[in-house]
Amino acid sequence: MTSVAELGERFAALRLCEAPALEAMRRSLERHGQLTPIVAFAARDQIETLDGFKRLRAARALGWPTVAITMADVADDIAAKVRLVELHQRCGLTALEEGWLVRSLYRDDGLSQPEIAHRLDKHKSWVCRRLILVEALDPTVQADVRLGLLAPRAAIALAALPRGNQAPASGVVIRRGLTVGQTERLVAELRELPDDAARAAWIAQRLEAAPAPLDPRRTRTPRSEADAMVIDIATLLRVGARLQARLLGTPLGALGAPATELVLDGLGTLAPMLTALTRTVTTVMGLEQAA
Repeated sequence: MTSVAELGERFAALRLCEAPALEAMRRSLERHGQLTPIVAFAARDQIETLDGFKRLRAARALGWPTVAITMADVADDIAAKVRLVELHQRCGLTALEEGWLVRSLYRDDGLSQPEIAHRLDKHKSWVCRRLILVEALDPTVQADVRLGLLAPRAAIALAALPRGNQAPASGVVIRRGLTVGQTERLVAELRELPDDAARAAWIAQRLEAAPAPLDPRRTRTPRSEADAMVIDIATLLRVGARLQARLLGTPLGALGAPATELVLDGLGTLAPMLTALTRTVTTVMGLEQAA
């Protein structure tokens, strides 16, 4: 166990840590305790957090004096950033987080784009796209994402606008509660306008208006019962396949005793439901075939 006061957060700027996710982590720690250690590494003057910022901040919010950590064997900041990408090969970083990491390697550590591509095992065009994304995106919009006011994918859509229009357009998205798809349509409309003045007037009009759907002609078509069933089937197939791959790919013992117990409890609850669902599916299909 390590004192939370000893853990630095210098790399926190490379990660998203929105308030809702942080609150969910706080509740998890309060209910189940710390299931996964924080990944850290030895920097020059202190131990730096590499992965697990939400766990660390939630532990601090709960007043925990210590947390469990595991030390990554990395030689310097560059190696630590490469390890951060490796740690998230399965679940993946967002495109913005990847961009922040690439920019840090490029601007802070002085690596060339080809060298970054080599170290991250990515194509040079991937590095270039991520760098362009964050350097073209207004810092105010990036701050909106960090605060949880704007979805990362919505921010990426806004990056297609001239930089001077991005922050006001982000204000429209936040004020009107637009989805990512609606944000993409908003950006498409703005890009069709002839100049910055026209875009600024369009944005100002939307900011003054009461929150409303972007396109009033679009109305939500009520789902039929068949539509709902098809969506549920697709969800079960997707989630079931993902769970199966995780169960086969990760021995439960490697998760540690508390986490293993939690997973086993969940599987114990899941098994009877799947058995009942199988009986229902078999019954329904048998009735339809008989008819």
